[in-house]
Amino acid sequence: MADEPTYTADDITVLEGLEAVRVRPGMYIGDTNVRGLFNLCREVVDNSIDEVLAGYATHIDVVLQEEGVVSVTDDGRGIPVDIHPTTGEPAVTTIMTKLHAGGKFGGSGYKVASGLHGVGVSVVNALSEWLEVEVYRDGKVHFQRYEKGKPVTPLLVRGKAKGTGTKVTYKPDPTIFTHSVEIDRELLTTRLRELSFLNPTAVITLTDYKTGKTETFQNKGGIAALVQYLNRQKETLHRHPIYFRRERNDIEVEVAIQYNEGLNDTIVSFANNICTVLGGTHESGFKSALTSVINSYARKNNLLKEKDPNLIGDDVREGLVAAVSIKMQNPIFESQDKKRLGSLEAEGIVRSIVQEGLSEFLEENPQVARRIVAKAIAAAQARIAAKKAAELVRRKNALEDSTLPGKLADCSEKDPKLCELFLVEGDSAGGSAKQGRDRRTQAVLPLRGKIINVEKNRLDKILANEEIRAMITALGTGIADRHGNNDENGSDENGESDGKSESKFDISRLRYDRLILLCDADVDGSHIRTLLLTFFFRYMRPLIEAGHVYIAKPPLFGIQHGKQILYADDEQERDRLLKEIGRRAHVTRFKGLGEMNPEQLRETTMDPEKRSLMKVSLDDVIEADRIFSILMGDAVEPRKDFITAHAKEVTELDI
Repeated sequence: MADEPTYTADDITVLEGLEAVRVRPGMYIGDTNVRGLFNLCREVVDNSIDEVLAGYATHIDVVLQEEGVVSVTDDGRGIPVDIHPTTGEPAVTTIMTKLHAGGKFGGSGYKVASGLHGVGVSVVNALSEWLEVEVYRDGKVHFQRYEKGKPVTPLLVRGKAKGTGTKVTYKPDPTIFTHSVEIDRELLTTRLRELSFLNPTAVITLTDYKTGKTETFQNKGGIAALVQYLNRQKETLHRHPIYFRRERNDIEVEVAIQYNEGLNDTIVSFANNICTVLGGTHESGFKSALTSVINSYARKNNLLKEKDPNLIGDDVREGLVAAVSIKMQNPIFESQDKKRLGSLEAEGIVRSIVQEGLSEFLEENPQVARRIVAKAIAAAQARIAAKKAAELVRRKNALEDSTLPGKLADCSEKDPKLCELFLVEGDSAGGSAKQGRDRRTQAVLPLRGKIINVEKNRLDKILANEEIRAMITALGTGIADRHGNNDENGSDENGESDGKSESKFDISRLRYDRLILLCDADVDGSHIRTLLLTFFFRYMRPLIEAGHVYIAKPPLFGIQHGKQILYADDEQERDRLLKEIGRRAHVTRFKGLGEMNPEQLRETTMDPEKRSLMKVSLDDVIEADRIFSILMGDAVEPRKDFITAHAKEVTELDI
């Protein structure tokens, strides 16, 4: 009998210092791709922003150099360079090489800070091929270099310094970030612009060596200017944002509010400069106060009659753009990525401050107040109509085939993880797709014509659209609100029924793992695809966030070569194939899916072994909201400007 394997103390690995970060980088920065690279830079920038918050820094310079090298310089106090009493080494070395080391753990270094876990810059150091830090203080330039997290020089003095500050320069390690070490400039630009609104005293510059351009971010108007920026392409109900700032129990609260004529709402919330994209207690407090104050004002001024039910959260938030920013000591986040604030004390304080500040504004500005209330009442009337429409699409049971739309060709497999649904433009192409599919795992739902534009219509009209109802029924999830949120109890912030529980979104009931949009390669096909994406973004956003939505890429060209047909996705591939053939061939430009027979559609677009799919992802919710508003909203001028600005980027123009 073979020796049995043993498990002893010798099998236990102890990772010292920053080794654990290099072994499991995803635990600290999310991933080792685009988002992780961005998080490295964000950690360094946030340290500089903390000096702004503390009142010591006014300028931050970010420079993108060659080979992914990034440098961040501020004019703050400079990282301490004296000997740390515990480690016996310079404080800057301790900060750069030790996890959970920094001035943000209750000491006197910072009253309020964004980098609260103390792993920021040391993680950057660990995941960099090399990092250099320069500290300007005490009239000297202090310098130290690290490689893969370890010091390779002592702390040196290199000349005299005129002022104070810190410069961190690093190169992401290509053995960690194997795909690319180049930071996503758009993500960085969005973050720096965001920080400029949150820190109106700061001047932030971004220099890109590739383009030779420098962009400056400075917004003295603060979060009120942020709200105006988000509303810049929309028709607003009132010219100037509602703004107030108050402090209570050492928590500073800033709120800016401006309504527009649209149907969507946008609430951006921040805690110590960190964008809490999933909200949290401060956002809950704001929403609750908003609903309460507008109801109170409407009742007090007889805009809501005694018999009328209260307005709910969805009603008072229609057309709302708001920014909520709090600054507090030791905020509690629900996860390392800090996407949701969990500090319980923040909810009550924000609610109290918003109730006071908003009530005062409404009393002092009755014309604006009446416009806001009138819009909310109109939204309530539409919601009641939508509830009736929602009952038409409610499914009794996700597995009851009798409730599925008649034109859906369903698959036989019952495990959703193995199934995919093709949403196909047109009955003709739908017929070809039904014949060319794998009936075991592939379902097909043909869509006739263009679905309703959900950006311009309220939910009652949307749910009256036959194609929309067919999609909702086929997927089985129900719908979320226009921002992907879902109230599990079917109630608003004050616990009152919102009348929408019948149609609330439940992703666990999704009947297909992949939802594939299959549209023609022409102008109409692009429009239909955009209409579908707008619907999913507004009412089924969790499907996009969970990676269930894909776009099929049917070939643009078919090349007849003897008895064989070759396919090309673009003009470059077409030209390459023609060159390889070496003689003249009949080239077909597929504009419509109906031009392909079932075998061609299966071979090029539906066969998992051969097809090409694009996964729809959502990296920047605010920017996505802006783009959908421009492309699909009522305002013509912003759409014209957008098309003009991006016209040169078009590679395939169908006339």
